[in-house]
Amino acid sequence: MTDQEIIYHIALTQIPKVGPKLAKNLIAYAGSVEKIFSLEKRELLKVPMIGEIAANKILGFNNFSKAEEELKRSRKKDIQCVTFFQDHYPYRLKHFEDAPLVLWYKGDINFLNASRTVAIVGTRNPTEYGKNMVAKLIEGLKALDVTIISGLAYGIDTFAHRKSVECDIPTFGIMGNGFNNIYPASNKTLAAKMVDHGGLMTEFELDMIPNRENFPMRNRIIAGLSDAVIVAESKASGGSIITANIANDYNKDVFAIPGRVNDQVSEGCNNLIKQNKAHLLQSSKDIAYIMRWEENEIPRATQTQLFLELDAEERMIVEAIKNNADITIDQLSAATNLNLSMIASHTLALEFKGLIRSIPGKRFTLV
Repeated sequence: MTDQEIIYHIALTQIPKVGPKLAKNLIAYAGSVEKIFSLEKRELLKVPMIGEIAANKILGFNNFSKAEEELKRSRKKDIQCVTFFQDHYPYRLKHFEDAPLVLWYKGDINFLNASRTVAIVGTRNPTEYGKNMVAKLIEGLKALDVTIISGLAYGIDTFAHRKSVECDIPTFGIMGNGFNNIYPASNKTLAAKMVDHGGLMTEFELDMIPNRENFPMRNRIIAGLSDAVIVAESKASGGSIITANIANDYNKDVFAIPGRVNDQVSEGCNNLIKQNKAHLLQSSKDIAYIMRWEENEIPRATQTQLFLELDAEERMIVEAIKNNADITIDQLSAATNLNLSMIASHTLALEFKGLIRSIPGKRFTLV
C-alpha cells in the first residue's frame, strides 16, 4: 500500500461521524478509499449506515495535509501505521466489523499474529493474592509460547506487563490514548521496555489524551486480539468486566480467577463464573487444557472422500479443518474469508452431518 493510500485511510478516520463500520462500508461501496472523496451526495447516501450529517461531513472534508502530517510526525518517532486492508494488520481483529480502520504501533506487530495470545486484565487496586496469582499464571504461560496483552493501566495491567518483561514473554499494551500521552505517565519506562519485548498499540492519533470514553474502545481491541481473556480481580462492574463481556460477544474464551465471596475486588470474577461467562481459573494448566494448548502435536485427521453433498462454503470449511486439525473459529474465518456468523452456521450444520466436531477452546476437528 502506498503512503498516499495510507494518508487517505488516516483522513477518513479524522472525519466526524465516520466510525470503523461506516468507513469500511464506504470503501466497499466506492471500491477504494480515494474514490470516497469524489462521490456525490446521492451516491454517499446509498451506503449502508450513512446519513445526511455524515455525508455532508465527507463532502466538506479537504484537509488531507493533516493526515499527511500525522503520518510524518509518527514515523519520526518510530511509530508505524497499519490499515485494515494491509496483510500485517492483526488477523484476529479482521473478523469484527468494529475493528479500527487504522492502528498505530511501536514494536513487533508479528507478536500479535502469534499462534497464541492471552489478555490479562483486572482492577487498578489489586491485592497481594491477585498479584501472586497473575505472577504464577504468567510463569506457567511461558512454556505455552504466548503473547500477553493488556491495557497498560494501573494495577493488574501494569503488573502483567512487568512480569511478562521479567519472564521474557512478548507483551503488547493496548492504549486508550496517543503515543505523546503515555498513560499513566509512571509507566513510560515500562512502555519503553515493552517495545523491545513486544510493543504498544492504539487506534488514537499522537496527541490524543486519555479521555474516559476512549477506554471501552480500547477494551474491544484487547478482546479482539486475544484467544483467551483472563480477568484477575475485578469489582462487579468496570473496565475488566466490559472487556470480558466483549470477549464473550466475540466468541472468545474468558477465564476468571475466583476469590472469597465477601471480597469486593473479586465480586466481578465470581459473578462471571457464576453466570457461566468465564471458566474458573486456578492455574495455567486450566488454560492449557481448555484451549487444548497442552498438546504439542495433534495427529491430523484425514478423510479422502465426503459422501455427503456439501455446498462450496462447507467444502472450504472442511478443507480448512483438514489442513489444521485443531483450528479455532477465528482461524477458520481467516482461512475461508467467511464472517463469524456464517462460520458458526456452517460448522453447526457440519456437526449435524457428522463430519466435524467441536472441542474445548472453540476449536474444530474432523470426525
